[in-house]
Amino acid sequence: MCWMCDHPEATAEEYLDEVYGIMLMHGWAVQHVECERRPFAYTVGLTRRGLPELVVTGLSPRRGQRLLNIAARRALVGDLLTPGMQTTLPAGPLVETVQVTHPDAHLYCAIAIFGDKVTALQLVWADRRGRWPWAADFDEGRGTQPVFGMRATRRSA
Repeated sequence: MCWMCDHPEATAEEYLDEVYGIMLMHGWAVQHVECERRPFAYTVGLTRRGLPELVVTGLSPRRGQRLLNIAARRALVGDLLTPGMQTTLPAGPLVETVQVTHPDAHLYCAIAIFGDKVTALQLVWADRRGRWPWAADFDEGRGTQPVFGMRATRRSA
């Protein structure tokens, strides 16, 4: 259940205060957007460090949070992701980073806290056979994976 569902009397501002507190304590927070067919999650707080927020789509909340936390930790120690880069994160799938075209359409909490200076990279994951969602034979066995931007020229990590 989501925080707002558990606290129906709370305001959006109170929720943003909760997210902000988590961000201050841990360096970032992970915001899940629950949707049966197209769930996604993103970081809130990397903007504060001059970094793009990170987004993942089509994974369970637990798996999405784990992937985002690993990538955020790496980014904060200087292991930066750039558009078009392919890398395998520890205990995660092969991912390719895609610049999110309109963060304001997807990253409500980050935009509400940091305004229009928010940029974002999506961690697009490959299926079990290394195929990407832009391939006709991509296996969506884990769920659909919308891509929130245009694919850049590929670069390996």
